[in-house]
Amino acid sequence: MSLQSTIEQAFEARAQLTPDATPPSVRDAVQDALRDLNEGRLRVAEPTEVGWVVHEWLKKAVLLSFCITDNAIIDGGHTRYRDKVAGRFALGSEQELEDGGVRIVPPATARFGSYVAPGVVLMPSFVNIGAYVDSGTMVDTWATVGSCAQIGKN
Repeated sequence: MSLQSTIEQAFEARAQLTPDATPPSVRDAVQDALRDLNEGRLRVAEPTEVGWVVHEWLKKAVLLSFCITDNAIIDGGHTRYRDKVAGRFALGSEQELEDGGVRIVPPATARFGSYVAPGVVLMPSFVNIGAYVDSGTMVDTWATVGSCAQIGKN
């Protein structure tokens, strides 16, 4: 079964899904989709020659992630959070952050499952899960990039 069909079938049965009652195949599919969003391999929406195309199944993967994940304590350096989504840059090594080419000004937050391209500057701001922020963009102070929002280059 494809990643998309696994997500779509799970979404139809989402009322039965909980953090403790989710088949491993569904959990893996949601994590794979979020990882692909995080790395920019997939986008919730993308421009084409005939206009924007929305990939609804990726929005469903984002929503499913909230059904199948418990809240957890997340260390934020200067504070702590209780949430279901880890920070996008939380586990990156110093070298990975350097290689990523993103300037992250404290206390900017980007959630795992958001794509932030090299050359982006995140001033103190928030980038939500599913969002796509392309290169040469500054997310300025206290701006919020909503879930699944798409921001183009420059």
